[in-house]
Amino acid sequence: MDAKASPRERLLEAANELFYREGVHSVGIDRVIEHAGVAKASLYSTFGSKDELVRCYLERRHEARRAHVMAWLERYATPRERLLGVFDVLGEIVSAPEFRGCAFVNALAESRTKSPIESASAMMRAWVRQLFVDLAADAGVADPEALARRLVLLYDGALHGAYMDHDPARPALARELAAELVGASAGADRRDR
Repeated sequence: MDAKASPRERLLEAANELFYREGVHSVGIDRVIEHAGVAKASLYSTFGSKDELVRCYLERRHEARRAHVMAWLERYATPRERLLGVFDVLGEIVSAPEFRGCAFVNALAESRTKSPIESASAMMRAWVRQLFVDLAADAGVADPEALARRLVLLYDGALHGAYMDHDPARPALARELAAELVGASAGADRRDR
């Protein structure tokens, strides 16, 4: 932990490490404060509550994931490659030794309805769906929304299957299936003309 970082940054870093590794509810505020090396007053003056800290932790993870995915997709030359490349970056994510599943699903499973966790999770889900819609549109698919719904389903299955089955090869299989869906969508587009 960087002692020069602001209390806010240290709290978020501690939350990221502890919440992701051990769970939102099993990690108490006192452990986060101790791990961050800040006073209890810093947490409450910065975030106001544990729920707000959790929401900010999730938003930070979302921004980091979004930046990582977008940077990864820049390596592909064509829109179709970028569309399928989402599964390649997912493969890299689930292969990391510290991978413990989706932070949003994990936190959401422990949250109450209408909590800040729910709103942070909804924001991330909307981004994933829109990413697939945008990439499908860039690839020239006639119905990007329909293809995106199918690709999100594959993405979710690969993400959760990789964790639950301890199988980091799931995203590669999902990529193969996605390529078939993209090919079928392109074929349908040609038949409709």
